[in-house]
Amino acid sequence: MASLPFEYEVSHSRVRTNGIWMHVAEKGEGPHLVLLLHGFPQTWYAWRHQMAFLAARGFRAVAPDLRGFGDSDSPLSPAAYTIPHLVGDLVGLLDHLGHRQAFVVGHDWGAVAGWFLSLFRPDLVKGLVALSSPYSPRSPGTRILESYKPLGDGFFITQFQKPGRAERAFARYDYLTVMKKLLLYNKKEILIAPPGMEIIDYLETPATLPSWITEEDLQVYADKFQESGFTGPLNYYRAMDLNWELLGPWDGAKITVPTKFMVGNKEHGFDSAGAKDYIQGNIFKNLVPNVEVVILDGHRFIHEERAQQVCDEILNFFHKLSIESQL
Repeated sequence: MASLPFEYEVSHSRVRTNGIWMHVAEKGEGPHLVLLLHGFPQTWYAWRHQMAFLAARGFRAVAPDLRGFGDSDSPLSPAAYTIPHLVGDLVGLLDHLGHRQAFVVGHDWGAVAGWFLSLFRPDLVKGLVALSSPYSPRSPGTRILESYKPLGDGFFITQFQKPGRAERAFARYDYLTVMKKLLLYNKKEILIAPPGMEIIDYLETPATLPSWITEEDLQVYADKFQESGFTGPLNYYRAMDLNWELLGPWDGAKITVPTKFMVGNKEHGFDSAGAKDYIQGNIFKNLVPNVEVVILDGHRFIHEERAQQVCDEILNFFHKLSIESQL
């Protein structure tokens, strides 16, 4: 892996938690811990901007590779990637770090982990910043994959279900190209391939890179996925129906932790899939009564594309909570 710029240098360790070894990147010292949780298809490196920003302001910024990703253990079975597993990993990590509470920031699957850590263990979370993936109600009568059937076989989550299918399709390209296809998708429509086409073939490879990411950044991701493979990350999607079964006891449960939710207005499916109406409507507000919604100008990987704006929003939220706790 290429050496990182000075401001992105971090310390690395491996932590035993919840039956796995978890790789952890860390930067900064201070009394307040910030847990930064990445999503698909990324690693701790997704938070390099926020780690440098927060560490320079007196926070202890800790970004693990979630199970299945990067240098963390990658169990073979999709059944090892349920939400209780993810939350258990984080509870063990917090215990290892010696903090009774933390601020939590999560994107994509990291946001999902943050939502359910806040639901299951609100005593551990000072405040939650969730990006891109809102907390969604469980439909008691319909399994998740059943609800996706109208979208057809081209829907990316449907294509990710069969073990080996997406892995074989991805393998037709080098890892750097796969990263470019997955990270730089910039259409607003739901990610659905035409009939008979694999999603990775449908995704375009941009001729030029946007200003917010470099070839070197993409190579960092590509090198790590070349080492770890994609099966662990894809198993998150393969455990979705199992999650539906396990989460029944929390039907209708509210998340009371103070929360800021951020999303890009060009996120795929933001308009067409009803996400905009949902996060601005009453159902989301009823489930997360203490939520502030911020819509930014950007796409899926908003924490990289609008790194400084996201940093400022995170810091303002932390400061607001700190002031409120002193009142």
